[in-house]
Amino acid sequence: MTKTIRVLSVFGTRPEAVKMAPVVQSLAQTPGIESFVCVTAQHREMLDQVLNLFDIVPDVDLDLMQPDQSLAQITAAIFTHLDPVLKDLKPDWILAQGDTTTVVATALLAYYNRIKFGHVEAGLRTGDKFQPFPEEINRRVAGVVADLHFAPTEWSKQNLLKENIPAAQIRVTGNPVIDALKQVANKPTPPEITRLLESFGNARLILVTAHRRENFGQPLENICAALKTLAETYGDRLHIVYPVHLNPNVQNLVYSRIGKLSANITLLAPLDYLPMVHLMKHASLVLTDSGGLQEEAPGLGVPVLVMRAATERPEGIAAGTVKLVGTDSARIVAAARELLDNPSAYEKMARSVNPYGDGHASEKIVQALLDNKN
Repeated sequence: MTKTIRVLSVFGTRPEAVKMAPVVQSLAQTPGIESFVCVTAQHREMLDQVLNLFDIVPDVDLDLMQPDQSLAQITAAIFTHLDPVLKDLKPDWILAQGDTTTVVATALLAYYNRIKFGHVEAGLRTGDKFQPFPEEINRRVAGVVADLHFAPTEWSKQNLLKENIPAAQIRVTGNPVIDALKQVANKPTPPEITRLLESFGNARLILVTAHRRENFGQPLENICAALKTLAETYGDRLHIVYPVHLNPNVQNLVYSRIGKLSANITLLAPLDYLPMVHLMKHASLVLTDSGGLQEEAPGLGVPVLVMRAATERPEGIAAGTVKLVGTDSARIVAAARELLDNPSAYEKMARSVNPYGDGHASEKIVQALLDNKN
């Protein structure tokens, strides 16, 4: 009789849920696997809409989000609440994705309980432990613990090999975010996005996200200044849409600097994943300090300017889909204007091949688990 593998997927934020959703779907559909889902709800509001979108009902919901909690507080809460779940479910494998507090705590708990750990989106590195903070160290710790490393690209595999991870423990799978993106992009455009786009007329759309901890303060001030300059330069030929993260460090600064600045800047509450993807489909350009958008926008043929000092995703830069511009206002404006004003420069980025996979990463991850039953 073939042994059934018990697999527990743990995630807590919207980006984790998006990237793990196709994996969870594939696990549930695969004979020989018993799949369980535990959410920490590190980001409650932003997590739930992804669960609904992909029809995922968690087996365990730790519901740990608290207002303005520190990294130490959320880490401690995950340790104390997730440990009993592992002892109760006794999974053969635990899967977690990326570089959040949920990931680092889950990886260590898997180790403490002698449960095999699979790290989805393994091997991303900047080499600077404070860029991004705290994600760079989170993923390094997860990499030390992992029994299987699901690297999205050959570059991330090479990072792991340099850290003496055995090649037999690494699988280059692509990134499951492309699996998710394909599902969601094929759904009908939400009516609220259709209405929003119609209100812009013929203006070109720039989609903005900026919320990382290392950009709090002056870097975010600079980003707002750049958006103001672009809005003033292009007038009604351009519309900037910025869904503003709920973190008070972001909300307070952004709304005070550009909240009532211009008719061609629209600040929104954070968007659910479905409308966000469809807004991105219609964007001419994405300005972001996010990680996931560096992978998703190129999948839709949209150039990305990354407003960070360093990126753990240099594959996009090498492929020509992404450009790293930092947080200097003048540099952001110059890079955006080059793409908006130079059709050949724009087409070169828009037509570059997305390096993050073919939309079948989740199937490859599940197959690797089946290949490692013992």
